[in-house]
Amino acid sequence: MSGAVPIGWPQLALALGFVLLAGGASLWLKLGLGRDLIVGTVRTFAQLVLMGYVLLYIFALSWPWLVVGVFAGMIFFAARIVAGRVKGKGVPVFWPVFFSMLLSYMVVSFLVTGVVVQAEPWWEPRYFLPLGGMVVGNSMNAMALSLERLFGEMKNRRDEVEALLSLGADPAEATGSIFADSVRAGMIPSINSMMGVGLVFIPGMMTGQILAGADPLVAIKYQIVVMLMLVGSTTVGSVLAVSLARRRMFTPAAQLRPLG
Repeated sequence: MSGAVPIGWPQLALALGFVLLAGGASLWLKLGLGRDLIVGTVRTFAQLVLMGYVLLYIFALSWPWLVVGVFAGMIFFAARIVAGRVKGKGVPVFWPVFFSMLLSYMVVSFLVTGVVVQAEPWWEPRYFLPLGGMVVGNSMNAMALSLERLFGEMKNRRDEVEALLSLGADPAEATGSIFADSVRAGMIPSINSMMGVGLVFIPGMMTGQILAGADPLVAIKYQIVVMLMLVGSTTVGSVLAVSLARRRMFTPAAQLRPLG
């Protein structure tokens, strides 16, 4: 089988028609998304072209600390995006999100590349960065959903939480059901993806490998690994992030802080 059909810049320009379609819908329905579409399109082109050149450089050098550093940088920017989406300005969540992502995503990515795929060495950039990037890209949405649910429920059920605290419950006991609902909100998308993969849609990694000429059975095995690692990473990351964010919501005297 031959590799993927190359796409030229004129073809990429034609693909902008999809963005123009979205922009037209925004104008027609008065959604106010025109600026976001323009910025998002420019950033898509700029960031992906830049990443392409960076990956060529990294693949050529293949230094472990450089690979891990790039991965940590990806996590840093993902944490900023997640923290910016959370509507709870009274409690800063960037560092809880960053450390939760760094720990959970690094462990999951190492296990996938070093133990499951058995890449040699485990930090081989052609495996570690694409697989780790899938973990970051998919799991950060789950983490944002978990934290949004946490802040929303804590605001809506503040009186209930404070009543439980006044009756002698500690913060963990007073927010137990909120904690569970928040983690569940982050896990549901990855579970839904597992339900529909291969039947409703063909995932990106599998599609890319098939387009590149790989044996479909090999692509299937890689995609199964990806789907399973996403469930693990979303679970661990959501639990850690919600735990750390919840801890910041209370004072040392176990009083609930203003949540903005």
